[in-house]
Amino acid sequence: MNIGFIAHSNRRVLLENFCIAYKGILKKHSLIATSITAQHIEAVTGLAVQRLLPGDMGGLRQMVSIIERDNLDMLFLFQSREMQNVPAKEQAEYAEVERMCDLYSIPLATNIATAESLILCLDHGDLEWRAM
Repeated sequence: MNIGFIAHSNRRVLLENFCIAYKGILKKHSLIATSITAQHIEAVTGLAVQRLLPGDMGGLRQMVSIIERDNLDMLFLFQSREMQNVPAKEQAEYAEVERMCDLYSIPLATNIATAESLILCLDHGDLEWRAM
């Protein structure tokens, strides 16, 4: 399955720890992430990650395009708790990513509890319907 990752700078440590903890599961899948997020995942896990542009420089739009082409099966989106500090244009792009996940039935985790539930479901084969 193709798994996407987007994380704001103040959530990357959380994402790194998540990827370290679930490296055994993630290594069985194709990983896609915005540029700096991909760099962090690769550095802590040694896993290959397809790199998109940085989120604010087109990476979010690239992720939307991947979703529209039905080339994404799951997305982990760890946003800053201080979204009011994020420019309005970028906030709209994050909202579009979430909207497209809803539209195309892409499982989306926006917090660690949901992320852990999704990754364990993936490992147990509970998301095989995505491959159909």
